[in-house]
Amino acid sequence: MPKHVFLALVLVAASLCQRSQAIGVSLCYSGCSAVGVACFAAAGFGFTVPGAVIAATPALVACNAALVKCMSRCTK
Repeated sequence: MPKHVFLALVLVAASLCQRSQAIGVSLCYSGCSAVGVACFAAAGFGFTVPGAVIAATPALVACNAALVKCMSRCTK
């Protein structure tokens, strides 16, 4: 998946999640996780990669940072 497409998906997911309640929060986290899995897969990795591998792989660092940003917006 091209980086600009992934970032657009993250921004859309984050904007949809800003006004969330109980069910909305669950959907938001699920959406963020789905995008995170897609990002990891596009980088050629599974979503259960150890933290040391994530830190050593620039593409996974970007995926992980975007996932954290997306999930942090789920409860705002």
